[in-house]
Order: sequence, then C-alpha cells, then structure tokens
Amino acid sequence: MAHRSRLSGFIIDCNTDDHAAAVDFWSQALGYPKGEHLLEEDAEYTSLKDTPSNLYVEVQKVGHPSRVHLDIEADDQDAEVARLEALGAKRVGWVKRWWVMEAPTGQRFCVVKMKEPDKGPAPNQW
Repeated sequence: MAHRSRLSGFIIDCNTDDHAAAVDFWSQALGYPKGEHLLEEDAEYTSLKDTPSNLYVEVQKVGHPSRVHLDIEADDQDAEVARLEALGAKRVGWVKRWWVMEAPTGQRFCVVKMKEPDKGPAPNQW
C-alpha cells in the first residue's frame, strides 16, 4: 500500500540536568526563538520556532550521550519502517509514539507520525 514520508526535522538530544540552559544555548546559537515546552513523564522537550522549510527543531533532555538525530515523518509509520528495513535499517524500539531506528551506518533516527502533510515540502510517495 502506498504511503508518504519526508524529513520532519532535527532533534538535539542533550544529556543535561539544566534543560533550560540547553534550550537557551541552542536557541541563540541557531537564531530560532523558543517555542512550546513540554513535560511528559520523565521527558522534557522544547521546540524552536521560525525554522527554514517548516523543519521541526527540538531540544530534548535525554539520559544517553548527547547527539543530534533526525526524524522522518510518515502517514503510515509501519509501512515506512518496513521500507527502511528493506534498505538495511534496524528497529531499535518503540518509544511512546515513534520507532527508534538505526541506519546501516550506525546513526539513530526516529520514524514519527506525520502531523501536517499539507505544510512544508511535499512528502515523497512510496
């Protein structure tokens, strides 16, 4: 069955006790104002606004080493995961509402649910 996907954005994973300071740094470093702040169970996130091409950029407090990862959004997450597995990616695990994946080259990324298919660049159709 056909599905659509595209690059959603970049998540800046920060292993820190001071999420606010991390957000301040990345907001100022990238020149994007702070957006929505969300506390969810043991997770903390703050989006950055006014990014190019409607890319979603978020600072996330994490318990693993700091890194940057990208999100791919899809209107059918399972179909997108299957497509990426056929290309050599591996499922790492389901977290809350998304799949954490690993590329054949070792980078981690997430497959998330597409939020606004009519905004931003047109999704790829597979």
